[in-house]
Amino acid sequence: MNNKIKEFRARYNLTQDDLARKVNVRRETIVFLEKNKYNPSLKLAYDLARVFSVAIEELFIFED
Repeated sequence: MNNKIKEFRARYNLTQDDLARKVNVRRETIVFLEKNKYNPSLKLAYDLARVFSVAIEELFIFED
């Protein structure tokens, strides 16, 4: 699974730390997500999508 977190974060002018605080995780979690080294829980994916006001499917790319 890939994602567009870094792209959306830049669009909203948020640092990794800013985003981490908004979704109540550590900054390192955001780092791992952006590097596609970590798959988020459904709750975290939902929380991230809410921060950016998009659907989960717009933020995360599910590959077969």
